[in-house]
Amino acid sequence: MSTGTPLMESARELLRQGRVPEAERLYAEVLESMPQNVEAMSALGVASLRDGHVERAITLLGEAVRLAPDQAGARLHLAAALERAGQLHSAALQYGRALHDAQSRGLWVNASTTPVALRPMVQRAVHLVRSRQREALERTLEPLRARFGRSALARVDRCARIYMREETSVRPDPRQQPTFLYFPGLEATPYPDLSRFDWIEALEAETEAIRTELMRLLPSPTGRERVFDSEDAERLHLRGSDVAPSWNGYYFYRHGVRREDNCAACPVTARALDQLPLTHVREHGPEVLFSVFTAGTHLLPHRGVTNTRLVGHLPLIVPGDCALRVAGELHVWRTGKVIVFDDTYEHEAWNRSPHLRVVLIFDIWHPGLTEVERLAVAELVGAIGDFRKSLESA
Repeated sequence: MSTGTPLMESARELLRQGRVPEAERLYAEVLESMPQNVEAMSALGVASLRDGHVERAITLLGEAVRLAPDQAGARLHLAAALERAGQLHSAALQYGRALHDAQSRGLWVNASTTPVALRPMVQRAVHLVRSRQREALERTLEPLRARFGRSALARVDRCARIYMREETSVRPDPRQQPTFLYFPGLEATPYPDLSRFDWIEALEAETEAIRTELMRLLPSPTGRERVFDSEDAERLHLRGSDVAPSWNGYYFYRHGVRREDNCAACPVTARALDQLPLTHVREHGPEVLFSVFTAGTHLLPHRGVTNTRLVGHLPLIVPGDCALRVAGELHVWRTGKVIVFDDTYEHEAWNRSPHLRVVLIFDIWHPGLTEVERLAVAELVGAIGDFRKSLESA
């Protein structure tokens, strides 16, 4: 019995029978012989919380979570103990991490995926996390309201309410479905009218110089990166014909960070990019690269994150049988001819030729946003990212 295994089996059976005090006594014996046993620690932590011994509950559940970070149930009870102790900020972080971990496994998504005994705690977790995030977003937007006036940020406020599920979005085109952030009141079309972009002519005029810089980079792997950061993601999103697919490229910006090496290697390209209304959002955007599809690569249908941005392509190397399809509308790239599309519509792209296909991809602001709204969206998305990171590090 010293290993604790038979004791734990007995404790579990007692719990199944509803004989909780007896089960807890056995778990206490387990913990004496196995001081780092997460199951016993969690069970006794929950018991301490139930009995009002909050500090002991925090100690036991905190250690259980430290030893087994993926135990969403223990983390949920730890959050409840922290809340009872008045540590609301820490409680919100633990509640948020517990919700994230459980929901990533399909649990606690609705009543049917949440055990009856946990439903009140899960509901409380959702409420507290949302209220804390709302406070964070308000802190971000309030200085902008004071600076520019509330009316200038009216659509941004609606965007935040839609994100927080406090308001239902009414979309002019139901085919447009951002995976992250919807901004109301913007024109919705798969391929916007190019006459709205006064920078296109100047960019197209640099095609040959930009292509020359690309050709100097292509023979070297220096500065080239995979677009998807794992083989699992590549298997999910890419298909190949005769050979394994590959989507890679030379980044000028990735997750909003400027790649100085590639910019220095391609000064004409870098100067041309500086003239574009790129979506500068801390740690998020823009994404700008020479995008390389190897022979036979097919990027499967998917959607982008937000309608506040559009995606531009300057085609540089376009063999036959290469195309882009957005919302069912086919577009065949033509070298040196810019195309702009809304990637929150379902879209896919392919290179069915035996040669490389390369386009310069760049993220730009939707032209329907005002300068103030662009600034506010950048701050809003940054704040959302900060909040997410705080949960992940809990």
